[in-house]
Amino acid sequence: MTASFGTYASGRDLVAVALMGLAACEYVPGHEMPFTLRGVPGPNGPTVRPEGHSVRYTAIAALGLGRQPEHVQREVLGGSDAAAMARSCLKLATASTDAGGHALALWAAAEVAGATDDALVARLLDAVRRPSLPTVDCAWAVVAGLAMPDGAMANSLAREGVARLMANQGAKGTFPHLLPASEGLRGHVGSFADQIYPIHAFVRFAARTGDSAAMAAAEVTARLLVGAQGAAGQWWWHYDARTGDVVERYPTYSVHQHGMAPMVLSELAAAGGTDHREAVQRGFDWLSTHPECVEPVVAPDLGVVWRKVGRREPFKAARAAGALATRVRPGARVPFVDRVWPAGRVDYECRPYELGWLLYASHAMREGNTA
Repeated sequence: MTASFGTYASGRDLVAVALMGLAACEYVPGHEMPFTLRGVPGPNGPTVRPEGHSVRYTAIAALGLGRQPEHVQREVLGGSDAAAMARSCLKLATASTDAGGHALALWAAAEVAGATDDALVARLLDAVRRPSLPTVDCAWAVVAGLAMPDGAMANSLAREGVARLMANQGAKGTFPHLLPASEGLRGHVGSFADQIYPIHAFVRFAARTGDSAAMAAAEVTARLLVGAQGAAGQWWWHYDARTGDVVERYPTYSVHQHGMAPMVLSELAAAGGTDHREAVQRGFDWLSTHPECVEPVVAPDLGVVWRKVGRREPFKAARAAGALATRVRPGARVPFVDRVWPAGRVDYECRPYELGWLLYASHAMREGNTA
């Protein structure tokens, strides 16, 4: 792809911003990355403060940094490198019951460090076979299985995960949050992540196996997302898995714009699928041309891209209203949402995984890499 990834209105390089932000996470070898970098006021102006910890975000940061030169990795990680970071994720994930964390740790360790953990693979395969599984976890399990050396469990992860995704893909290409969909108020709703990560799993599976059905499944979901894209390039948030309709547009998450969509759609094109470069570029351009607010969403001096632009609303009220309306009548619209709860609130935090996916997407777009 030839889209001009890595720049925004001022011409600064977002890759450099991401590296600066990951350095600000103050990573300690063998430990987890923080859950977030929160923007806070300070005596000398705004700064960012690391808070919490996350195995998932550590693994994604390792994946992104693993595509940087080793000397850059060591500068960001205080002397360590992405391979050591990825290997440590296996031990960190072992202490967790989070299937998504297991999948990401195995993916990062295999891709960045050539390492794996058979016991963790077995636990992840058990999760893929559970009656209920988050869509995102299933998609990550597929990619983890494909990243590992050929073996019975790795192959089962990839094949069983793809089969489960395909069995739960809606007629229009959309996915619910859980596989299978739950019966609750929001059981029919899937997020942008619930759509984009299955595309990634299908593309990688098709690239490895030549499976045309997997590529076709990726294409239909990608077409739906691109067709629903906002006029200013926004990748919308929530979708009806039954009909493909957008249930709720906001927040617009920056990582969707600079990381997840560019990463996945560029891999789709590189694997021989449809080239959605214009949509990818529109999404990326939103970082500088966003119509919802006047504040910048990129803070280069702090090393962050602010997390999202959302509605000025009580806690997730618009999401609940949209979910209820579409549960009762598919395709329904809540007419007062934009007037009563307009978009425009910037969330002044940035999570390490967002910067990790930015780095990963940068490499995918520049190299046409399908890993």
